[in-house]
Amino acid sequence: MADLTWLETALVIVLLLCVLVGTLPVINTGLQFLMLPVHAFRNHYGKAAPYHPNVAVIIPAWNEGAVIGPAIERLLQLEYPADRLRVFVVDDASTDDTPAIVGAKADAHPGRVVHLRRERGGEGKAHTLNHGLDVVLADVWTEAVLIMDADVIFARDSLRKLSRHLADDKVGAVTAYIAEGSRDRNYLTRFIAIEYVIGQLSARRVQNVGGAIACLAGGAQLHSRANLEAIGGRIPTGTLAEDTMTTFEGQLKGRRMVFEPHAVVLAEEPRTIDSLWKQRLRWARGNVQLTSIYRKLWFRPSREHNLGSFSFGLAWFTILLLPAFMLLAAAGMLALLVLHSDIAEFVFRFMWISAACIYLYSMLYAVQLDPRTGRHSWREAIMFPGLGALLLMVIALFPWAFESGLEAVGLDLTDETRILWAVIFYLWGPISMLGIWLARAVEKLPGGRFFAGLLLYICGYGSLLCAITVDSYIKEWRRADASWIKTEKIGRVDS
Repeated sequence: MADLTWLETALVIVLLLCVLVGTLPVINTGLQFLMLPVHAFRNHYGKAAPYHPNVAVIIPAWNEGAVIGPAIERLLQLEYPADRLRVFVVDDASTDDTPAIVGAKADAHPGRVVHLRRERGGEGKAHTLNHGLDVVLADVWTEAVLIMDADVIFARDSLRKLSRHLADDKVGAVTAYIAEGSRDRNYLTRFIAIEYVIGQLSARRVQNVGGAIACLAGGAQLHSRANLEAIGGRIPTGTLAEDTMTTFEGQLKGRRMVFEPHAVVLAEEPRTIDSLWKQRLRWARGNVQLTSIYRKLWFRPSREHNLGSFSFGLAWFTILLLPAFMLLAAAGMLALLVLHSDIAEFVFRFMWISAACIYLYSMLYAVQLDPRTGRHSWREAIMFPGLGALLLMVIALFPWAFESGLEAVGLDLTDETRILWAVIFYLWGPISMLGIWLARAVEKLPGGRFFAGLLLYICGYGSLLCAITVDSYIKEWRRADASWIKTEKIGRVDS
């Protein structure tokens, strides 16, 4: 920077800081996987012990006729003392055959399966769960409560692996590993399977190390009675992310939340971009709401909990603000290109080489955590960042290969075309998000699913999540309808 004026030098430094801040999500991913081995030494297993409290299972159900029967049967087959497990299905005014199926199960297993009918439904999952909690907590028999979804299938040993952590009375709740379990997988469910390995098996192990859990999985969370009573015996109803808010409230009351990676629960996940979009939009809007609700919590360390730690806040906001970070990095790179193209080229290469190293390390590590998912989703593991991002990594590593490739197809790399390519490369993040919006738009057209899938492989699954997050910003800003929308399930879980 010797040939720059002091003002230009200052601007370059500011822009470099913008790029650095913009790459925080990549940095956080690298830190996450570097911390992951620590879980082998810093975990809760030393305080866990065989423990079988009386467990009341609450299943909220609205028109779940296709899945509720197998879910109940699987629960009754768990490796858990039969006299210590009762299943309560809260029927949220279903209009299909759910009442008949649950009623038949209750008749076949008197005392073990209970049908609770709500005549007025449609108020959302939290209200349905609270109806069940009113019943089970009124009975002194209940020592723990398992909250689950109607479509999930528990592995036979999953509940006893969860309950062993409640032997420590400082633990308020335990959550399981929700794995994508469809028997007829498609490209999207395979991407989701890889996402769950990264977001649960790795991220929540690191959260165990840090002593703060972001969210108890809505489909499988085991609470001690004391934990539920400490938060008022109710699931919070003022947000779309009731499971996350419940997680936060328990920790704010001084109780520990634990992720148990060896308790496996299979779930049915959306098969189309549109259905996934609707599900994740609810999650993203809920997280936006919670960020505001707990605004006095962030980056304020406390002796009672670790939710205010720097590491937890960094992980939370790199997910919440991922699109903003992406745009900031792109803007910084473009400004550097205008101000000093040599510096911009160096930063581009450094940024994408770093991203390539982190991607290779994290993905190779991740697929080892769940070999089953690694076997059937290896293509999606490779293509997780998208073909476009992979090409940028290759170009950053081997810039001469890009120039040779252009020459091979008869294109000259002039100063003008070099700048054009640089702009496209630097703006790839925003471009990939637009590609995802296009994928959602064409998916419903004849033959659209093929092109939607092709666009997803090109733009990357991360860009899909970014696009949904942007939509959540817009919906919250417009104060759009925030009613709880159920994800349709048809019973595709391979039990």
